Amino acid sequence: MSYGVSFGEPFRRAGIYAGRILQGAKPSSLPVILETKVELIVNLKTAKSLGMIVPLPLLGRADEVIE
Repeated sequence: MSYGVSFGEPFRRAGIYAGRILQGAKPSSLPVILETKVELIVNLKTAKSLGMIVPLPLLGRADEVIE
């Protein structure tokens, strides 16, 4: 199970920052943006191999379920 920031989101934000700097913005004037979107990913195959039972409400809230 993983709960955290989307894997591709920081790379997208880095591209946005690079674009702003290339357009002439000073890096010190750019705002620090904290990640607000997090994902819950559940790997059922690994959970079963460890003998864990994942509750259905948790599976219903997961952004991605790997079977």
